[in-house]
Amino acid sequence: MGTPSQGSAAVTAARVDLCALDLMPVFAKEMIAGGVAGAFSKTAIAPLERVKILLQTRTNEFGSLGVLKSLKKLRQLDGVMGFYKGNGASVMRIVPYAALHFMAYERYRCWILNNCPSLGTGPLVDLLAGSASGGTAVLCTYPLDLARTKLAFQVNSSDELSRALKRGSPQPAYGGIIDVFRCVYSEGGVRALYRGVGPTLMGILPYAGLKFYIYEGLKVHVPEDYRSSVTLKLSCGAAAGLFGQTLTYPLDVVRRQMQVQNQQQHEQFGAPRITGTFQGLVSIKQTQGWKQLFAGLSLNYIKVVPSVAIGFTAYDTMKHLLKIPPREKNKV
Repeated sequence: MGTPSQGSAAVTAARVDLCALDLMPVFAKEMIAGGVAGAFSKTAIAPLERVKILLQTRTNEFGSLGVLKSLKKLRQLDGVMGFYKGNGASVMRIVPYAALHFMAYERYRCWILNNCPSLGTGPLVDLLAGSASGGTAVLCTYPLDLARTKLAFQVNSSDELSRALKRGSPQPAYGGIIDVFRCVYSEGGVRALYRGVGPTLMGILPYAGLKFYIYEGLKVHVPEDYRSSVTLKLSCGAAAGLFGQTLTYPLDVVRRQMQVQNQQQHEQFGAPRITGTFQGLVSIKQTQGWKQLFAGLSLNYIKVVPSVAIGFTAYDTMKHLLKIPPREKNKV
């Protein structure tokens, strides 16, 4: 058994920890909770996320395969760890992204309510605040998304076509996130780190806005006693995600292809180079078919439900551990 002095020391340490937690600002606790939830949800769906990127960009190798066959082929080529190639960059991006996204949403919403009373307090405010917060988070974390895409694009392929492309237009073999930043920066400076940010913003602004608009709008029509239900949150979040992603998905395809396109490939093989959002949409439709604009969309439908479920569960757990108090919906 421990001595009285040891017991007293343990109680004192616990009180110090409790005081430190109580002194932490609420917004900081929410950023931590959102970041942890984002990391858990991204890691859980990492295999599906990587296959989606391959379907969007490697049309000759994976374009004709379904989800299960793509997963099987990826395991044969890269092994089990291949499912998580690029996930480090994805987690490094989603942690600050999720934290910034939700914190900025609260701040923008508060500003709109205080300065634009004519807009009321309905879903329109959520649409505007969600769009602005999504754009803010993207601009702050986009280079990490570029690194994630480039790492996920690499496959240890043995196909004849792939070998021919590598001989004529070699893609750099990246060794990690820092290596991606170094190589991309040497190609075109800071501007190259934001290649594809145009279609990203055009996609995220309506998507983030619609997500909050639908999510908050659906909850308004539910009796207040049921609004804290986890099942309700999952259902509203899934509906918002499915609807928003369907409308903005072609822009995501343009973004991915802009991120992985190679200048040498354009010069030697005459492949059309994507230079802008609308030009990219037209180019992909003409050269790859309109179906390519929705390549991998089925994976988004498959992954959105578990992603939302894991994200909400992790977030609620962290809120409980961090003792985050409930916040008023309307901040005026």
